[in-house]
Amino acid sequence: MAAPTPTPDQINSRVVLVEFPTYLEAQAAVDKLSDERFPVQHVSIIGVDLRSVESVLGRMSWGRAALGGLAMGAWFGLLIGLFVSLFANSEGRVWTLLVLGLLYGAAFGIIFGLVSYAFTGGKRDFVSRSQLVAARYQVTVDPEVLGQARSTLGLPPAGAEAAAQPSHSSPDSAEECRRRPTSGRRPTPSCRCDAIPRPTETPVRRRWRYPCRSYRRVGPASRQAALG
Repeated sequence: MAAPTPTPDQINSRVVLVEFPTYLEAQAAVDKLSDERFPVQHVSIIGVDLRSVESVLGRMSWGRAALGGLAMGAWFGLLIGLFVSLFANSEGRVWTLLVLGLLYGAAFGIIFGLVSYAFTGGKRDFVSRSQLVAARYQVTVDPEVLGQARSTLGLPPAGAEAAAQPSHSSPDSAEECRRRPTSGRRPTPSCRCDAIPRPTETPVRRRWRYPCRSYRRVGPASRQAALG
């Protein structure tokens, strides 16, 4: 009995097990899980950053249009001849019907290909093939089977992998920021300005030329009286 199709909410709740740049690598990882008897109904392959790519195969011409119509019409005529030959009485009549169906189908296919190319008006003189391509492919699993899936693929546990990576979120110490050259370069994000203690500004005391305790402006006569 086939497993039920997971809902979009179940797919969104799954966590990333491993990520690959190509689909073949992601397919090989899921195939390895299946070979090890892992419940693959808990696995999804998600293509990230999808792009529509149109690959140009060659230039379209009258001859290429006729050959394309010939191939398509021949297959269609052969199928029609095979269907009609089921009601034939003799074996020789069967082969006759097959050959006639092939010939008539090829002829109508050539005509159809040339007419179709004529209706384009020369606006699309090339043959192409469109496909969806992803930048990377993620293999996701349900959270309850993440540990089993990582051990099956030979990956370290999620906690051990996170602990092995150095943390760059904490700012550097003030001593490291002083040793780091900053002339002509922008400071790094880990070296914050608040980690370096700023020098305190010593208030400069203003010296007065005249021994007066009041800061108000006085005239010449009052100044002489104060000095006398």
